[in-house]
Amino acid sequence: MTRWGILATGHIAARFVEDLRLLPDAEVVAVGSRSEDAARLFADHHGIPRAYGSWAELAADDEVDVVYVATPHAAHFDATMTCLEAGRAVLCEKPFTLDLATSTTLIETARKRDVFLMEAMWMRCNPTVLRVLDLIAEGAIGSVTAIQAAFGVGGPFPPEHRMRAKSLGGGALLDLGVYPISLAHVVLGRPDHVRSWAKISPEGVDENTGIIFGYDSGAVASLSCGMVGETPLTGTITGTTGRIELSEPFFRPTGATVYRAGAEPEVLPAELVGNGYQYEAAEVQRCLAAGLKESPLVPHAVTLDVMDLLDGIRTQIGVTYP
Repeated sequence: MTRWGILATGHIAARFVEDLRLLPDAEVVAVGSRSEDAARLFADHHGIPRAYGSWAELAADDEVDVVYVATPHAAHFDATMTCLEAGRAVLCEKPFTLDLATSTTLIETARKRDVFLMEAMWMRCNPTVLRVLDLIAEGAIGSVTAIQAAFGVGGPFPPEHRMRAKSLGGGALLDLGVYPISLAHVVLGRPDHVRSWAKISPEGVDENTGIIFGYDSGAVASLSCGMVGETPLTGTITGTTGRIELSEPFFRPTGATVYRAGAEPEVLPAELVGNGYQYEAAEVQRCLAAGLKESPLVPHAVTLDVMDLLDGIRTQIGVTYP
């Protein structure tokens, strides 16, 4: 049995706890928050035995095997570091931190202390995505030539909202753009060329961003993210002999359709149950049981690669954080 601690008490934390109930070998034993009242309310609602009014108290609980960090991303570094320094394994929500430097520090700390650490990029653990990657490797659509993906939400959000507040790491890129970027990365790897443009909000964060990845193979990825209009959440992977369309939302697809030249479309059966968080949780538990310190599905190198791309795009569009 893997004993989980939950660090944060928001909507994502609640959905993650719901999905842990789907794993017979998972148990939620504690929750921590900066507010003892919030932690107790969350614990009572979800039937969690222990509630702590600080991150450090949760991290110090020796009956917790791994902590799921679900704070807003501006707090990921401090929350994760608190757990790592206490010797606690961590699954940290994406984006891992606000920049490459702090992400590197977390990973170096985990390695130094010999503690498991993984970014919660659920796309890389999703069974439909893994099946699609297998099909691509088998040559189902030939050589990949293009990827299209967008993640746009309608808003509007007030200036103090985490999506707009610079002090909270606001902007569309880190909150939403990490998903289309990760789709391109999981299929084609790191691009050789990156071009981007953004409309900057009065608060100084990006509110509508377009990104083009170019690969020396000749492939391209057309990606966008924004908080000024809701986009379809489909993702399309095109190859020389066909294409694969991921169902909405592409970062947590419930299925996919394969279009091969000269053949009828093949619909991959839906495999998703629950909210989709249990697959990354199951991967964490598998790694812990095997004594691994990082996941082969979401390795540290990929987390750093994506953070490096996000840093480069922010430089191009002119978004900085305190």
